[in-house]
Amino acid sequence: MAYHWTMPSILIKSYRMGKKAGGLYINPKKFGSLSKPCMKEMISFLNCLSLNKNNDDKCVRQKDLLSACMDAQSNKNRKPWGSINYHLQRLNRGRK
Repeated sequence: MAYHWTMPSILIKSYRMGKKAGGLYINPKKFGSLSKPCMKEMISFLNCLSLNKNNDDKCVRQKDLLSACMDAQSNKNRKPWGSINYHLQRLNRGRK
């Protein structure tokens, strides 16, 4: 298996001897520094579900906190970065 770097965060794996060529791989380290705004609320909700055997009726407070956090995030104006899949397809088109 040979690796070819196209961009700092995308690695293309090419296989030899008749195997499939050209799988795309996204380096997760690049996206590890992104902010995770509702992580605390999501972890508390998942912990509550775990403790209550996936019964979300007992986790109403955590569910409401998570929903409020997610609603607040969706209302923020963010610069549209574009779909990662669109960019991967665009880069892959040039290789064929």
